[in-house]
Amino acid sequence: MVRAGLSSQTSFKRGAVSGAAYIPAASVVLASALATLPIVSVTGWWPNFGFLMLIAWRLLRADPWPAWWAAPMGFANDLLTGAPIGLSVALWSAVMLAMEWVDHRTQWRDYWVEWAIATVLITVGRWSDWQVAGLVGAPVPFLQIVPAIVISILAFPLAAMIVLRTDRWRSGR
Repeated sequence: MVRAGLSSQTSFKRGAVSGAAYIPAASVVLASALATLPIVSVTGWWPNFGFLMLIAWRLLRADPWPAWWAAPMGFANDLLTGAPIGLSVALWSAVMLAMEWVDHRTQWRDYWVEWAIATVLITVGRWSDWQVAGLVGAPVPFLQIVPAIVISILAFPLAAMIVLRTDRWRSGR
């Protein structure tokens, strides 16, 4: 007998949470708001949590929001993180377009393929942040952003787990 047959019948009757369509976007903005925590660092080693959540949501489910939602969420990320206005808007929109392209090119993806895709996107995102920082007059040696890239890549499974549990909760499963 499967586990679903052993559970109570009330779990089958539960529906989606009200406002379920907006929960993915709200969770991305809330993750971006983690940048407002009073964490003091000289090198900026913490990951961009909003970007990780965006990638995790997009890899898990392509249907929660349209691709154009990346621009307002990127704008909110720019406001909350203090990044130059438009940086996350452009980067997150490009990521959504790249993910559309990946979805059309791949037939299946397992966990390791998704982590590899996230690794590429995180590295490109941090590299573009580094380039923009150099353009606006804050030259940072490349070796200083390598720990941030590694920490972000290693934090991706945690973001994916949070997204998976949030998705189960919002869909009523």
